[in-house]
Amino acid sequence: MFKKILIANRGEIAVRVIRAAKEMGIATVAVFSECDRTSLHVLMADEAYPLGPAVAAESYLSISKILQIAKSSGAEAIHPGYGFLSENPAFARQCQLNSICFIGPNAATMERMGEKIAARRHAIQIGIPVVPGSESPLRDDTDAQSIAKQTGFPLMLKASAGGGGKGMRLVHKAEELSSALQEAQAEAKASFGDSSVYAEKYLSSPRHIEFQVLADRHGNVIHLGERECSIQRRHQKVIEECPSPLMTEELRAEMGKAVIKLARTCRYENAGTIEFLVDSERNFYFLEMNTRLQVEHPITEMVTGIDLVHEQIKIAYGERLGQRQKDICRHGAAIECRIYAEDPDNHFFPSPGRITHLRTPAGPGIRDDSGIYEGWTVPIFYDPLLSKSVAWGSNRQEAIQRMRRALNEYQVGGIKTTIPLFQSVLSHERFLAGDLSTDFIEKYYSQERSKQEATSLREVATIAAALYSSKKRDRDFLTAPKGEAPWKLWGRLNAFRNK
Repeated sequence: MFKKILIANRGEIAVRVIRAAKEMGIATVAVFSECDRTSLHVLMADEAYPLGPAVAAESYLSISKILQIAKSSGAEAIHPGYGFLSENPAFARQCQLNSICFIGPNAATMERMGEKIAARRHAIQIGIPVVPGSESPLRDDTDAQSIAKQTGFPLMLKASAGGGGKGMRLVHKAEELSSALQEAQAEAKASFGDSSVYAEKYLSSPRHIEFQVLADRHGNVIHLGERECSIQRRHQKVIEECPSPLMTEELRAEMGKAVIKLARTCRYENAGTIEFLVDSERNFYFLEMNTRLQVEHPITEMVTGIDLVHEQIKIAYGERLGQRQKDICRHGAAIECRIYAEDPDNHFFPSPGRITHLRTPAGPGIRDDSGIYEGWTVPIFYDPLLSKSVAWGSNRQEAIQRMRRALNEYQVGGIKTTIPLFQSVLSHERFLAGDLSTDFIEKYYSQERSKQEATSLREVATIAAALYSSKKRDRDFLTAPKGEAPWKLWGRLNAFRNK
């Protein structure tokens, strides 16, 4: 087994990988930017090395710096986490050229499946249904308008590289298409260094279902079942659960067959996730493949009992999978809430700053994957994910009850977080019924907030009117007739107060 690995990431995922490596007896190397010098992953690693300025392009996205540190520290492998360089084939290729093991798929597979347009082409070639749309990058307005004529509006523009809702624009009519394309291309370029954007028909209120895949270099491929990721804001997942309340055994078998076919035909290796949109008739459409570990991987671990980071490391070292498809069993249900440093009452505006108080939840069935501590300052330069609160229960109802209890225990002082959002969603009758969709927050949470704001405004107006009326009455009552002595006025005031 590897003796030392470098984690080319930060925050809670770096902490997660460090913990897994320590359990396997592997020494860990952390890297950090200037603003992350005192971050939790730096404090927990066996060794830590500076990367440079806070700007990601000069630190966590610098392939040359990370490889230099890996070689000088004696790290035999690099775990990329998610985000940053995790789906960058050039990074995987440079690791191979420098005789450092990249814990993930090889560069060729990443190019084929990590790049969304190429992945769509591959799915079409092997007969997996995809959402109607373009099969090549949109070069200009003419291309975009041509696809729009085929699919109709609304239309979704998506960055071919990366994820997390970056480089995505929903277009409702032709007049919006040109500016939306420019914005999506610019954001994709800034976020991933690749301005490629494609278009696909926007499905109204679909569900987002993904399957976890594990594959070794010996040709063994299995899936660990599905996760429901329909609760999103700005196309970014915020609540996930396993299994999906939508799923039937028949649909799971059908989708699982498509998942294995996709992974086998692209010769996938290591952990990956294949994502689908599912419509109201339970028709599923291939969306994309994430050629890395997912943020929401803990809920699959809680339900299957399989440590995905351990598996990643063992596969990268060359070991065979220890399980076959028939060995995979699911027990109970798990839910994850992503705790972001954002203000849900102010359009999810980022809320960086010093954490003045922190109390994390605990107790039966609760797991907190965190990269923060009391006194730490949340920087403004990176994704505002602070931690992932995970609850397991013997069934969905118990998992929800435990998560609600955990959220009530969770206290983060000094900054705003998304905890109030989750408390609201997990109490909503449609969520409790499993009636989910990717526009759930837009349709229901936003409506609830609008009602609350309207109620608050009415209450404020009522109180203001009452105060005005009271003050006017006092003023009229205390107006002394001409010639009346002040002490008589004072006596009238005291008598009024005593009533």
